[in-house]
Amino acid sequence: MSLFGCKANPPLQTVANVDLNKYLGKWYEIAAFPQYFERGCSCVTAEYSLSGKKYINVLNSAYKAEENKFTSAKGKAFVEEGSNNSKLKVQFFWPFKGKYWIIDLAEDYSYAVVGAPDRKYLWILSRTKVMDDSLYAKIVSRTKEKGFDITMLKKTDQSCK
Repeated sequence: MSLFGCKANPPLQTVANVDLNKYLGKWYEIAAFPQYFERGCSCVTAEYSLSGKKYINVLNSAYKAEENKFTSAKGKAFVEEGSNNSKLKVQFFWPFKGKYWIIDLAEDYSYAVVGAPDRKYLWILSRTKVMDDSLYAKIVSRTKEKGFDITMLKKTDQSCK
């Protein structure tokens, strides 16, 4: 319990290790906590590639129905030292960096769950546009156990061609 009687979450645990070469590539957003920068978006993807420098290139893409077009944002991800690649800081606008912690990851890198230690950000990602309902339910259950308010989780429309 915190000083004000609010339940305090334990520190957020990340996965033990991430092989960045396996993590690179395209991911489809299956569900996420709604964020202002994704308002009105569907068919959201994230693509990661090595920059050849000390960061990872990030390309987030989405379809904006109100503008009837696809849009994208380029950023950089920096691995936090000592995290075995499970904690990154993502930057789309200098000098701001957001915490990008990999908290669940399939052995075969077919899905990943990314959150922030304050539990205000959450993304469920998959290598495919569609995720099996039973797998999704198991992931959501584990995410709830980590202290995330899963009532805020919204599935992402991936029906674009």
